[in-house]
Amino acid sequence: MIKLRGHHIFCLLGYRGMGYSEEYTANMTNIHDELRERPDTFIQIMKGPDYLCAKFPEGQPYHCEDDGIYVRDSEILHKLGLKVSDVLPWREVERRIRVHVVPEDIAVVCETCSWRSYGFCQEGVTGIVDSRGLRDVLLEKHTSQNNSPS
Repeated sequence: MIKLRGHHIFCLLGYRGMGYSEEYTANMTNIHDELRERPDTFIQIMKGPDYLCAKFPEGQPYHCEDDGIYVRDSEILHKLGLKVSDVLPWREVERRIRVHVVPEDIAVVCETCSWRSYGFCQEGVTGIVDSRGLRDVLLEKHTSQNNSPS
């Protein structure tokens, strides 16, 4: 079972292999791949720091306990009809996203997120709404490396 806070559900939708540090990115890639490859994996909704926050690098401003982050968690859980301590398979989270979320919600719910400007999370919502699931991050990295200018 993977323990996730509300806003990390949306972060996983837009994840493209970038993060705050190598350790953080490796952890997020592992969790993302687990959910993509095995959508029946159970997640538990947490209040506050979760499995992703656990690898947030020392020496950087730790925003995992910021009031604004808790507000974002709450807004996303409300939108998905979830509450803290709920346990459900990732497949059900994706179903709820298809029913209750549109890509434009990212601009509102995640307005202050520094990652929002990349547009990845809106693309991720679109992928879920279109029933494509989570993207294959390792395949994308491999493809973009092979297509990079020499």
